Amino acid sequence: MTSMRKIFIITGMSGAGKSQALKIFEDFGFYCVDNLPLALVESFAAFVKKRADLGDIALGIDVREGKSLEQLPATLERLRGTGQDFRIIFLEASDAALIHRFSETRHRHPLGKNLTQAIRAERRLLAEIKTLSYKVLETSGMTLGEFKESLSRLLEIKRSQEMKIAVISFGYKYGIPLDADLVLDVRFLSNPNYIERLKGKTGLDKPVADYIRRDPRAGEFFKKLDELVRFLIPLYMKEGKSYLTIAIGCTGGRHRSVFIARELAEGLRRSGLNVSEFHRDFKKQ
Repeated sequence: MTSMRKIFIITGMSGAGKSQALKIFEDFGFYCVDNLPLALVESFAAFVKKRADLGDIALGIDVREGKSLEQLPATLERLRGTGQDFRIIFLEASDAALIHRFSETRHRHPLGKNLTQAIRAERRLLAEIKTLSYKVLETSGMTLGEFKESLSRLLEIKRSQEMKIAVISFGYKYGIPLDADLVLDVRFLSNPNYIERLKGKTGLDKPVADYIRRDPRAGEFFKKLDELVRFLIPLYMKEGKSYLTIAIGCTGGRHRSVFIARELAEGLRRSGLNVSEFHRDFKKQ
């Protein structure tokens, strides 16, 4: 195991967001295991110590462990003695918020008692673990986006690196990409397909790029497109979006959309954003 590996145990009150937290950790690239029996934690720790390829780790452990939860502090102390530091993130919420969430989902509390009594009993069971936590995160009034933002800050992950952006060019005659979040139509730009010397080339070729740039509308359009996308990206990040797909379309997906998609992707990458680029239809006739 490398010294840079992060290993977290996600625990806390039932209904405070543990399952959602593990999904968010998975989006961040963590190797996640939910409800790992406490008796297997040390064996799992020995396993991951030999597996540098697994990267960062997040384990979900909660009150479903029952009385064996009392052994968690001693287990973590032994693990620290081997050079592995499992940090606890404890998810907390008010009684009112927990009752409301259980009422909405109609899930049964793991302790199976009257809901108010179960919450009180769970707080007693988790009291010592809470005091050992690296971070206690109160989720009562959080939206999903705020929850993700809080975990992002906690893990010191830059949002611009965490969200994956895909820029796709396509041809309308082959259909709009089904996974597109934003769709931009660039069929108003001058069409190189009508120029014999350019017809067989694509928007990745310099003669086509030069031809499109000479369209007096191209420069202003691209400036406004770039401003729009840069305005929207942090807003999507704040809402907890992990993936953003921007689709640029022209008639055949060979010239104009390819050029604009390339320009947009390269500009965003120069800003340090995690951007992939794909030209779906540019090889079609």
